[in-house]
Amino acid sequence: MTLPLCFVLMPFGKKPDAMGNLIDFDAVYHQLIGPAIAQAGLEPLRADEEMTGGIIHKPMYERLILCEYAVADLTTANANVFYELGLRHAVRPWSTVLLFAEGGRLPFDVGPLRAMPYRLTAEGTPTDVEATMAALVSRLTEAHKAAQENPAIDSPVFQLVEGYPDIDHAKTDVFRDRARYSAEIKARLAEARTRGAEALRALAKNLGEIKDLESGVIIDLFLSYRDVKAWQDMVDLVNEMPRPLAATVMVQEQLAFALNRLGRSEEAERTLVELLERRGPSTETLGLLGRVYKDRWEKAVKQGDKFRARGELNKAIDAYLRGFEADWRDAYPGINAVTLMEIKEPPDPRRNDLIPVVTYAVERRIASGKPDYWDHATLLELAVLAKNEEKAGDALGAALASVRAPWEPETTARNLRLIREAREARREDVTWLLEIEQALEGQSKA
Repeated sequence: MTLPLCFVLMPFGKKPDAMGNLIDFDAVYHQLIGPAIAQAGLEPLRADEEMTGGIIHKPMYERLILCEYAVADLTTANANVFYELGLRHAVRPWSTVLLFAEGGRLPFDVGPLRAMPYRLTAEGTPTDVEATMAALVSRLTEAHKAAQENPAIDSPVFQLVEGYPDIDHAKTDVFRDRARYSAEIKARLAEARTRGAEALRALAKNLGEIKDLESGVIIDLFLSYRDVKAWQDMVDLVNEMPRPLAATVMVQEQLAFALNRLGRSEEAERTLVELLERRGPSTETLGLLGRVYKDRWEKAVKQGDKFRARGELNKAIDAYLRGFEADWRDAYPGINAVTLMEIKEPPDPRRNDLIPVVTYAVERRIASGKPDYWDHATLLELAVLAKNEEKAGDALGAALASVRAPWEPETTARNLRLIREAREARREDVTWLLEIEQALEGQSKA
């Protein structure tokens, strides 16, 4: 009996990930993807013989379009794979299964899609193969059954563009009008941000149904609420968003951020842990989770619960450290890890090994020519940790000149206050550090 074909879109051979670690994609195919496709009652078909010099030939187009099923490995965000996936989604409304290796972060455009993570060994080969294969077989079997009975659309093109592919002239005209309207709204949002939360709320009331707005406008409103510390408005807006947009990693991360600021720590933690389970480790998600535990630590300290405080501090350090290890180019979780290690009593000796690595990470980002407030603020914290008053002053000036929202210097001042209080308890001179802290607090109130 002829089995249904399942086309596999993936890199070939050994390719580096964002950290430079080699992934053996041939092993991923032969040990995991191919056997799972066969167990699901499909015939695997890999594209490694179809491309020459980067040119997709007629057989490749045919297989992308005509194969009943497809599996796409999005690990390393390979350009060829994404091109092929875009073509597949444009012509096939269902039966495409996505997966990726844990440790990477999917680009925003595919963030809301239902992709399945798998794990790798240090050598870049699949691990936990039996469990992962069972999950992939289940996905493929589910797709096979649905295609025969009631196909579930998995292509975002077919999901989000009403009437696709039969789009008439009237809809094109409506699109042009909406594009002009979106540009106008974004300009009005920028102006309302300067006047605060009430101005944003008033503007939002005149926008009509949130679900009918362009995604860019919704996200702009969402982040505008964050800039003016309107945390409850952020949470309420997520509930009004279209589900695919609300499910994106960025929205869920910022939702957790808002929930934590509202004191809803357990909900914030649950949101972030669910993201980690679905998407694997990432610097941003683990950094936000570290912030949740850090806030709990501060609360326990204020309540005089020293044993709980110790436990929450250790959890915060662990989350930040895992975030930095997920991508050493991102200094944000790294600086938080070493700062909390400095605060710990006694200080964690691992910070001495980490500080040069974090410093290198942020210096490379600044050298790239596109530094932002957090890059300069990180250098400021590192200079404070190194007790280098001159470098701290230089970094403070650059940070203050780069402030975009008042909560940014407020957050840095908060971190420096923690360092100052820990050093005061050790009877160290912190006069110069207090001056820096006050300068940041003054900027946050400006």
